[in-house]
Amino acid sequence: MHRRVVITGTGLLTAVGRDVQSSWAALLDGRSGAGPIQNFDATDYPVRFACEVADFDPLTYIDRKEVKRTDRYAQLAIAAAVQAMDQAGLDEDRSALDPDRFGVVIGSGIGGIATFEEQHGRFLDKGPRRVSPFFVPMFIADIAAGLISIRYNAKGPNYATVSACASGAHAIGNALRHIRAGEADIIIAGGAEASVTRMTLSGFAAMTALSERNDSPETASRPFDATRDGFVLGEGAGVLVLEELEHARARGATILAELAGYGQTADAYHITAPATGGEGAQRAMRLAVQDSGEDLGAVDYINAHGTSTPANDVNETAAIKAVLGERAYDIVVGSTKSMTGHTLGAAGGVEAVITANICREGIIPPTINHSVHDPECDLNYATEGALKQPVRFALSNSFGFGGHNVSLAIRRWDE
Repeated sequence: MHRRVVITGTGLLTAVGRDVQSSWAALLDGRSGAGPIQNFDATDYPVRFACEVADFDPLTYIDRKEVKRTDRYAQLAIAAAVQAMDQAGLDEDRSALDPDRFGVVIGSGIGGIATFEEQHGRFLDKGPRRVSPFFVPMFIADIAAGLISIRYNAKGPNYATVSACASGAHAIGNALRHIRAGEADIIIAGGAEASVTRMTLSGFAAMTALSERNDSPETASRPFDATRDGFVLGEGAGVLVLEELEHARARGATILAELAGYGQTADAYHITAPATGGEGAQRAMRLAVQDSGEDLGAVDYINAHGTSTPANDVNETAAIKAVLGERAYDIVVGSTKSMTGHTLGAAGGVEAVITANICREGIIPPTINHSVHDPECDLNYATEGALKQPVRFALSNSFGFGGHNVSLAIRRWDE
């Protein structure tokens, strides 16, 4: 029997809230976080809206000097980590922490892209001598994990996962395995992204991956709807404090949920398109359930990758039906991206926090903006509002460009 891993803290920054409580309330209310882009002037862009974290003040979490030397994605990651450590009772009182058995794994699909764009502009305009000496440590995708480890003196496993939109989920799954293997007792794990930038927006728009509903941003993300036309670019961070069960019990921690299983696969099919029928997603979900020790009949809810793109939603639906058979019609398959937008490398972390809350609270947020039935997307997506019903065992799916597939299994804590 492997060491069990539980969730004792959560942190969340999304377009609908700057912490778990405000984000959760907005999700249950079905509020969209999409709106006109504030980070820069998007007047001349084909897509002029996104899901940004509004009114985020990094000075709440780090000092003024560090703000100047830290990309926004890392600021969001630090903020989510502080929230999670505070909830776990470890931010101020670190007596239960053995530095050598305390790790940090934070995923990001892109890292400090805003810093890269700014410094590249400076390089072109003013030459190589005007590039900041902090450019490299601000830009690299692993620096959030490094900064968090420095803040908390975490000397165990420490790195970043980079697998596009599966990055945050890979970070959490790998952290699970480190704790099970006895390499750590506590790991801060999740994902962060701050990619509402000129280049990122331009690139996704050029490949027609984004919704172009500039006249109605709040209804643009419409997962599983027949009129979906692309995802809404988002930013944010979602972080968990993962802890070995007996370690958590010994210090009297409040256990929020159990991280029970992890499945990861590759499509080996196409650089951006999912494999036909979600074949890779099918295997990831089966592996996550198998890893948890449950059977497929135990699945009560799936937080879908649910991006609102034509290809993802139909293939993910097909994958769920292939895995669960007729039972697929008896459960809720929700997409909280309908409200948060697609936070790319942060999505796995954001949605793991949400899924853990669903298991704990017994309430499922709605999938908003669903009005036109797609015969190929025919499951229960909670399109009529939040549903109050118990969820004992859930999956959270994350799939990324390059064919990366992750499914995390989360179990309600009843003991």
